[in-house]
Order: sequence, then C-alpha cells, then structure tokens
Amino acid sequence: MGCGRVGSTLARSLEDRNHTVAIIDSDPDAFRRLGPTFNGDKVTGYGFDQEVLEKAGIRRADAFAAVSSGDNSNIIAARVARETFGIQQVVARIYDPGRAEVYQRLGITTVATVKWTADQVLRRILPAGAEPDFRDPSGTIRVDHIRVPEHWVGQRTIHFQEQSRSRIAWIDRLGEGMLPTRDTVIQEGDMLHLVIREEGAAHAYSVLDHGPEEG
Repeated sequence: MGCGRVGSTLARSLEDRNHTVAIIDSDPDAFRRLGPTFNGDKVTGYGFDQEVLEKAGIRRADAFAAVSSGDNSNIIAARVARETFGIQQVVARIYDPGRAEVYQRLGITTVATVKWTADQVLRRILPAGAEPDFRDPSGTIRVDHIRVPEHWVGQRTIHFQEQSRSRIAWIDRLGEGMLPTRDTVIQEGDMLHLVIREEGAAHAYSVLDHGPEEG
C-alpha cells in the first residue's frame, strides 16, 4: 500500500526478484512512478479497505507492506492484513518512533522512518566502534561494518579473528559480498562485517587499530 517513492521502489525491486506484486494507492497518478515496464497489478483505493485488499489479491499474498505517507493509514491497513486476512509477514512504515515501538509489541514489524534515518546518520558521523550497525535484542551481540586498516592488509582473516576475538561474517570486496575461509587474505579496500560480543568490542577495536601481533 502506497505508491510513493518508497512504495514504487519496493514494488519494482520485488518484481526484479521475480515476485508477483500488486500495489495500492488512492491516487491513480501515483502509479506513473512505477514506469512502463512494471507488470504487476495497480489498484486504486485505500489499503485499509477490505474490498480493495481483496481486489489486490490479499488472499493469495505471502506478505503485505504498508508504506503510505500516513501513520494511521499504515497501521490500520497492517492490522487488517494481519488480523482479518491472516498475513504473517506484515511491515508498516511509521514516522512516530513512539508509535512504532507500541505496534512492534503487538506483533507488527515497523520501520520508524525518522529514527532509522537518524540512526544511519549517527553511525556515519560517530567514531568507528561508537555505535554498531546492529545489536541483538539482548544487547549481547553486535555487528560492526569496518573498513580494514592498512596494517591488516595481507594478513589472513583467521589471524585477525583469533587476535580480535571476533568473527568476520562476510567481506564486501570490489562491490561483492564474500564469505571468508581460513585461507582468505585481507585485501586493501575490504569492508569487514564483524560479529562481536558487546563486552569484547573495545578489545576488537584495539587490535584493529594496533595491527597484528608479531609471530
């Protein structure tokens, strides 16, 4: 629901991944954002209206995303999709972080737009290690995205993991993701995605900054 910039991008991305998509918007002119190559269904109406949802094929759907510009419309539509039609994979875009937390507890996955954007900016302006890119709900495990320092270039990933007491989940290298093996050597420009225990983050960053131990 919602064929604004987010909704139209999401719809095209899903279709590019060979999914069947139906998109709902109250303004038929909004569908122009989809471009001429979009093959999905375009349904004019309000996404919290059960008849509109039926017309869009909600009973055949595996997932529903409410990404209009209105918090109330998104929440109502998400609840109808989940509670009336039994859709398990439901996501609602919410601008108000307080509301987002409430509906998250009700079992509706929410994306709090303002908070998400602020968090993304925060992670990019704070010093490395100050704020992880992900922290599990218990606060025990974090995932940090680190540009590899020059003094680690040429070292095997297994040595870095042993010395830093972290795990490299994957490496972004030359625009592609790769899973490291014991024989993988760190290269210039690598982006390491580290899984670290929260209490071990300071040690991991110390090892990262000071370079490999001799021998």
